[in-house]
Amino acid sequence: MDLKSINIELENYSAEKWLNTRSEKLNYRLRVPDKIDRKKRYPLLVYFHGSGGRGDDNRSQLTDAGAIEAFYNQQLSNNYNTYILAGQVPKNEKWVNVPWGSLTHKMPEISKSMRLLFDILDDIIENKDYRIDKNRVYTLGISMGGYGVWDAIQRRQNIFAAAVPICGGGDTSLCSNISSIPIWSWHGAKDQDISVQRSRAMHNGVLDAGGNPKYTEVKERGHDVWLDVWKEKSVWDWLFSKSL
Repeated sequence: MDLKSINIELENYSAEKWLNTRSEKLNYRLRVPDKIDRKKRYPLLVYFHGSGGRGDDNRSQLTDAGAIEAFYNQQLSNNYNTYILAGQVPKNEKWVNVPWGSLTHKMPEISKSMRLLFDILDDIIENKDYRIDKNRVYTLGISMGGYGVWDAIQRRQNIFAAAVPICGGGDTSLCSNISSIPIWSWHGAKDQDISVQRSRAMHNGVLDAGGNPKYTEVKERGHDVWLDVWKEKSVWDWLFSKSL
């Protein structure tokens, strides 16, 4: 997609700002399905962007790393009739406050961005103006957002029907809490930014806890393994087939 096409598609995502009673705020974009029958309910995809999407422009969370192009190419709002929620972490903050170079971490105190994103998510799910199917809330994220996916499902495991964490990592000691969630994690074997051991450890941890996760490790890929996910239709079919 060229810049003009991206800007046109971005207009389909309403630009919103969440502001709580403590004057804490988080920018986010929300896309509704192309066609809505008020008698029906529809899935919601929560997208966690990577570090390049941080800021306050309320667009980079979708334009960075080709996310909005992937969502358009896969026709998520048409083929799967899904809502898409994409919050934006401010500059120099993270979804999960852990060092990306570490091979392990224990779940830290919830970050402000994650806490506010949960507030937004809860509000959207309960908002009668939207037709959200509570049994079909999904999450996908890349890099910093891959950490976000693991963190989100470990904190709110009863909300998400399926998850796709891409080149991220989580707290392996909490894998038993998410063993019932369908998870398909991805990582590039040659990733020099976030060790492939992070995804391997989480996958094995969920397996050991009795889960049935999927894991794809792309041999010749570095950090940008999301490029493989974007074009892999089977990922999207798998994700949107799941339900609580």
